[in-house]
Amino acid sequence: MSPAKEEVRVDVDGRTLTISNLHKVMYPRTGTTKGEVLNYYAQVAPVLLPHLAGRCVTRIRWPHGVQEGSFFEKNVPQGTPSWVHTAKVPTTGSRAQSGSDTLVFPVVDDLATLTWLVNLAALELHVHQWTVDGRGRVRGADRVVIDLDPGEPAGLHECCQVALRVRDKLAERGLEARPVTSGSKGLHLYATLPRRLPPDESTALAKEVAEELQGEHPQLVTATMTKTRRTGKVFLDWSQNAGSKTTISPYSLRGREVPTVAAPVSWAEVEQGAEDVEGLRQLRLEEVLDRVAERGDLFA
Repeated sequence: MSPAKEEVRVDVDGRTLTISNLHKVMYPRTGTTKGEVLNYYAQVAPVLLPHLAGRCVTRIRWPHGVQEGSFFEKNVPQGTPSWVHTAKVPTTGSRAQSGSDTLVFPVVDDLATLTWLVNLAALELHVHQWTVDGRGRVRGADRVVIDLDPGEPAGLHECCQVALRVRDKLAERGLEARPVTSGSKGLHLYATLPRRLPPDESTALAKEVAEELQGEHPQLVTATMTKTRRTGKVFLDWSQNAGSKTTISPYSLRGREVPTVAAPVSWAEVEQGAEDVEGLRQLRLEEVLDRVAERGDLFA
């Protein structure tokens, strides 16, 4: 059997999994293989899994590596092991209608489930801001997220400047923000809510913050989704709090040219990024593992 088609059987937390194509290159620019991706997720699992717990996971899969096409996957695929926990959720617009169409999401609450998904080339793990209970029933949002998305020529430097202002706005509302580099271009700011809210209420909260900052800093901030209005500004995407929307999970890889990660960072690092255009950058998987080993979970 050629290395490209090799399969190995491994025991993961008492579950026997068949892992395939360990030598397949998933990131051609860096030569990062599927085996290295699996190793990253296995090592980062102790800090990743708590942030996936109780959340339905939408995956983006790259079966042939990031140089080829990808696809979103919400429902669990055919052949899903019986031991994978799932949640059956009404589709958008029909949650209140009994017997409506549903989506069946995986809930990633252990290393075996995580490994199984990553073996299916699920590089990116996206989650909602609401959770499900132990029986898979939908609960309200337990956190709010604001996505800082720069429009060229703005970049991460401008995102850091805006992030400090978002932090202050959330603090005025009694909320403590936590920054995460997106692994793409910008930053995500999360804040735990003091009580669960329906997604439309958490969305309204995020939109209120975004529109306040747009009014105060119109040359730097926009809360408008129209892309033509984002040039040189930081778009504060408040819509990711909607019940149907998801955001890349902290510690998830991204399917970019290089294996960057949605990486939690400190506010000191954001402040440095606001002062210096080179003060903060997107981090790669090996850097994130080193940071976790040295500093623990900055998102905890």
